[in-house]
Amino acid sequence: MRTVLLLVCSNVFMTIAWYGHLKHQGVALWKTILVSWAIAFFEYCFMIPANRIGFQEGINGFQLKMIQEVITLVVFSFFAVLYLKEPFHWKYGVSFLLLLGAVYFAFKK
Repeated sequence: MRTVLLLVCSNVFMTIAWYGHLKHQGVALWKTILVSWAIAFFEYCFMIPANRIGFQEGINGFQLKMIQEVITLVVFSFFAVLYLKEPFHWKYGVSFLLLLGAVYFAFKK
């Protein structure tokens, strides 16, 4: 559970760093890169411990990546709808269900 919570925190910072600037097109690209890089530092402060703790608790690398991808999509979905004001289409929901199927198979014994 600690791994998942740390990954959620990491992905919030990652999403802001990677996509938050899209609504601020007037800012110089070099400034955007520096600010995004500074925000991404906090992503790493959560991601690295999440992966280490998860691995120590018996989650393998493939499984960690699958968990991270699902969390990324959930966090990004909220961000895209609430911050970027983009519509959520049914095809995204189907895509997420297929990804959950991939997670199922990644954890299947």
